[in-house]
Amino acid sequence: MAAPDDSPKGSERKVWAGTTLEERRAERRRNLMEAALSLIGDEGCTAVTVRSVCRKAGLTDRYFYENFNGRDDLVVTTFDEVAVEALTLLRDSISSLPDDSLETRARTIVNAFLSFAIDDPRKGRLLLVEPLAEKALTGVGVTFGPTITKLMRAQFPAGTDRPSRTSRAMTALGLTGSLGALFSAWLAGTLRVTRDELTDHCVILILNSYAPRRPTS
Repeated sequence: MAAPDDSPKGSERKVWAGTTLEERRAERRRNLMEAALSLIGDEGCTAVTVRSVCRKAGLTDRYFYENFNGRDDLVVTTFDEVAVEALTLLRDSISSLPDDSLETRARTIVNAFLSFAIDDPRKGRLLLVEPLAEKALTGVGVTFGPTITKLMRAQFPAGTDRPSRTSRAMTALGLTGSLGALFSAWLAGTLRVTRDELTDHCVILILNSYAPRRPTS
């Protein structure tokens, strides 16, 4: 059976083998992003080129440019999709907690993210390791980082006075950076500890950061 012709002329055939033109385009887009993610997981973003992605996806560059403006657009789009998936997982994990204790929340956040990164190491590498070296991802933290910080800040005990809010904001920002550095080093293999050791350390770090502080005299 011949492949469908999705060019403007061939697009007059709305359905081919039970699929519409829109469905075929969406599938090709998914295949290209999956190919990019696989290359990133194996060798990093440097392995991602239009040619390498098309070869891995079994598509021509015509279909690549049907979906993306170029190689950098593909890398950023893939990052954004993985980031949304990670954030959704974290929010769902926290919202479903039956226990509101701080330690339970801390351990849930850490375990949820580590599970996300371990279940598919490609995604963990893309989120935490590649932005440190890939130019196309410079500045992606402008949206991803603050969202994580806001999520962390929401776990603090409520306060009403402005100094307390300011303190929580600064602590959440510092905590996000610290956890990100630990996760990045662990995923990159430069932090040689077990998952349990990493989890326990991160939970202690969170609990210490959230601990109420007495004002100095």
